[in-house]
Amino acid sequence: MPLRSLPDRLYSAAQTRELDRLAGDAGLSGEELMERAGRAAFELLVQRWPGLSRPVVLCGGGNNGGDGYVVARLAREAGLDPVILQDKPVEAMKGDALTMARRARDAGVPMRPLSLDSLPKDAPVLVDALLGTGLSGALSEDKRALILALDALRKPVLAVDVPSGLAADTGASTGAVLHARCTLTYIGVNRGLLTGIGPVCTGELLFDDLGVDERVHARIDAPVWRPTPADLRRALPRRARDGYKKTYGHVLVIGGDHGFGGAPMMTAQAAGHAGAGLVSLATRAEHVAPLLARQPEIMARAVDGATDLAPLLEQATVVAVGPGLGRDAWGRALLEAALDSGLPLVVDADALTLLAEWGVDARDDWVLTPHPGEAARLLGSDTGAVQADRFAAVESLAARYGGTALLKGLGTLVRGAEGTALISDGNPGMGSGGMGDLLTGVIAALRAQGLAPYRAAALGAMAHARAADRAAARDGERGLLATDLLIDLRRELNDY
Repeated sequence: MPLRSLPDRLYSAAQTRELDRLAGDAGLSGEELMERAGRAAFELLVQRWPGLSRPVVLCGGGNNGGDGYVVARLAREAGLDPVILQDKPVEAMKGDALTMARRARDAGVPMRPLSLDSLPKDAPVLVDALLGTGLSGALSEDKRALILALDALRKPVLAVDVPSGLAADTGASTGAVLHARCTLTYIGVNRGLLTGIGPVCTGELLFDDLGVDERVHARIDAPVWRPTPADLRRALPRRARDGYKKTYGHVLVIGGDHGFGGAPMMTAQAAGHAGAGLVSLATRAEHVAPLLARQPEIMARAVDGATDLAPLLEQATVVAVGPGLGRDAWGRALLEAALDSGLPLVVDADALTLLAEWGVDARDDWVLTPHPGEAARLLGSDTGAVQADRFAAVESLAARYGGTALLKGLGTLVRGAEGTALISDGNPGMGSGGMGDLLTGVIAALRAQGLAPYRAAALGAMAHARAADRAAARDGERGLLATDLLIDLRRELNDY
């Protein structure tokens, strides 16, 4: 089975439908694509469950159901005893899906209506070909009840293209989702599979291009970019032999009000480990000695206000502001000075909350890095609305505030003038304090080394997540601390 690594382009549901149409123009009929999709799913089914004898295939009335009918027919032809539970009678179907349903029926596959009264309680494995990518809007109450009941069976599920109930565009639930052990998707990967609750519901995500020519994909405008290590290598080539510290920029980190010294320290450490030539930290006097003991390469300065900050701003290439900044007079004054400096900014944490409060003008030279709660404040919304459509939220952030917006979370999103990126790396071990502080430092360091805001944010987020994956692979996810990533981050940025 020609399963491939995930491509670096992701699509909306409308774009994947257009890919299907363009594949037809290139000589691959819908019937042929459906046959290939069903065969790929069947081969994966018997590979993952080699002793399986009686798969239950859940078939909807659309093209996704058509793929399921192919799976069932091939199982029958291979000597298995599949059963189809159908959401719609065969003769009520149309197009290629009707053709595949008739072939399955002619092959002798048993078919029964799917309902709450016919739940497959004894099924060893379910093949989910119910709803597919065409689902829009909330589920009807009967469909929601059915999917909830199926999910409650806790059966191993192979999802065809997308788990039923998951919105392929947003990665949000449409009311209920049938969680999969693994998901096989085709031709183009839907963007919702990799953000929101998408990764939770898909299980292991596998891809088959079904033999569609690469030139077909090139005809789709503005796909979502999924950065890869190859992109990072191109953006950060090996350093010149005659480079020196000022070649690689000077990051100034601003933050650390009383009692909050750890956050900016981690930001400064990350900036140094990510390759900035010089790193300074403007903070409260009480934090200077601990920082120098911890990382003497960082130039720590005690600042009491904007006047003390001015000479540090004159020396800086990029400013990272927000970690541990606080929202009292000290933090407000330093943020105002940073905004007035005209320097490129990476803005995080308390600084984002202050921006939301102040209602500042848009600007092109900053990267904003909110988590969903901070994004909600910046948009005058709520966290639930942000998570219901993360793509819309990050686009709104960039439109409202300018520059580049990075929305943290499972499937981090980056939106800038060049488009939208999605970070598919990372692991649950990153759910610990300080991870966002590190990310701020990484992005600032890449900006200092000459990367444009959008590229610095997207590639920095990817490198940060991959460093976490390295650390987790070595020592485990539970107990992973932000500073555990520092050496792995350096390795990720030098892995040529």
